Amino acid sequence: MKKRTIRVITRGANGELRIRDYDSPEELLKRHLQIGIDDCSTDLSLRGYPVLRGLIGPIPDGPNFVRYESPDVFEAATREWSTAKQPKRRTRRKHSS
Repeated sequence: MKKRTIRVITRGANGELRIRDYDSPEELLKRHLQIGIDDCSTDLSLRGYPVLRGLIGPIPDGPNFVRYESPDVFEAATREWSTAKQPKRRTRRKHSS
């Protein structure tokens, strides 16, 4: 596995995001229960990372981070991403000669 920081994002009781970083999978496994190993990610660098009970991930997050999210954080982030205003693409028309 490539050296990456592992980031876990959850939501606190008051609704604010809680972010905790870990330097290694071993540190992560001291606080979270492993239920499997990622062996099918399309990002090959994530294969071998733990699959954790109650968290969605591993998710690539740039070259130096691997992210895990609680289901509610994942759903909210996905909703925001899917409804984000996309810049309009210019369409080129073929001109007939």
